[in-house]
Amino acid sequence: MGKLVSTLFVTLDGVYQAPGGPNEDTRGGFTHGGWSFPYADEDFGRFMGEVFVKPGAFLLGRRTYDIFSTYWPKVTDPADPVASKLNSLPKYVPSSTLTDPGWAGTTVLSGDLAKEVAALKERTDGEVQVHGSGALVRSLLALDLVDTLHLLTFPVVLGAGFRLFPEGAVPTAFRHAGGSVTGAGVSIQTYDLAGRPEYGEFGLPENA
Repeated sequence: MGKLVSTLFVTLDGVYQAPGGPNEDTRGGFTHGGWSFPYADEDFGRFMGEVFVKPGAFLLGRRTYDIFSTYWPKVTDPADPVASKLNSLPKYVPSSTLTDPGWAGTTVLSGDLAKEVAALKERTDGEVQVHGSGALVRSLLALDLVDTLHLLTFPVVLGAGFRLFPEGAVPTAFRHAGGSVTGAGVSIQTYDLAGRPEYGEFGLPENA
């Protein structure tokens, strides 16, 4: 059975929208697309290379799928660790509107998300990897289907854009499983899901 592993790029104020380019996702009049680009150094590349050693399948939100499918099929170098995996491994897209995906190896999941993804994890050897797809990740977290979250926080505040954890997110606890900071200042932290938050209280000392 595979683990479901999400890799997400966010700003210091939690924005995940359009990290890769100015035209990637302009919904809501977003003008800050491409904010991750200045921080893509060797440390960042090394980490992403390590991530792409482990997938058995990819689960992508519809918008991320559309972005990826216009780019990665054109990268045909077999030595490219990202393109080789994305183009050759099974890809799954939860969608009620995508009917004829053009990217080879794509399956549309049109049924119940919880059942479809649980079955996908069950039959996959290696990781079921979710890249980007912030709205999908929120849904998967709410359904307790995410096992591990790689959260890459970039040292920039945008003040606008879609945020990973908006008001109304399901309360969730995480267990820190490792991390590092790149030379360009990107904080790469890995968290395993740990259920619901626990609560306590800092009381005054008894002799106060």
